[in-house]
Amino acid sequence: MLKTGILNPHVLSLLARVRHTNRLVIADRGFPCWPEIETIDLSLVDGVPTVLQVLAAVRKNYVVAEAFMAAEFLQVNSPATRRAFSAALAGATVTHEPHVDFKQRVPGAIGLIRTGDTVQYANMILVSG
Repeated sequence: MLKTGILNPHVLSLLARVRHTNRLVIADRGFPCWPEIETIDLSLVDGVPTVLQVLAAVRKNYVVAEAFMAAEFLQVNSPATRRAFSAALAGATVTHEPHVDFKQRVPGAIGLIRTGDTVQYANMILVSG
């Protein structure tokens, strides 16, 4: 039995299959699903878990070289929220692009982890290093 780290077997399985340059999406509660992408839904209630909580857990065993987020995230969220996301992605190159363009990248992902996050445009695509 696992005692520490990620305990969810579906998330562990997904992470074990990610290779160099593969993409992984961590999304908020309202993000659409794509039938062709493995989706692990961790949402429980509003705000549980958050994108940042899932990112923190994933980063312990996942090298994030690059991240993509919607430019709208920067426009609608507070400076404190923007700083928290920036700190959580420290060391990765982060590109903000129009949400429409961001969503076009999603079908190339190996998987999508859906959270209960309510932060607007909190979705991110992580590119493994």
